[in-house]
Amino acid sequence: MNSFDGIIEFVAVAESHGFSSAAKQLGCSTSHVSRQVSRLEERLGVALLARSTRQVNLTDAGQLYYQQCRGLVNGLQQASESLNT
Repeated sequence: MNSFDGIIEFVAVAESHGFSSAAKQLGCSTSHVSRQVSRLEERLGVALLARSTRQVNLTDAGQLYYQQCRGLVNGLQQASESLNT
């Protein structure tokens, strides 16, 4: 299993504040996003998101991790876009 699996999904959830909206943004199912984020949390050994029936918020650890991951995801997107131009 790739140690980077779930990061794109985590960032999408963090930015959209929900699994459903993240799934729409990524073009995949809500269950896929949820599964990927859960596996990421399990590998890291820390809860990144505080889930309730109405909203999803970043935990303190999630906020720190998001700040680091956001830059990485931006870099990956820019690298991909540079190949397509």
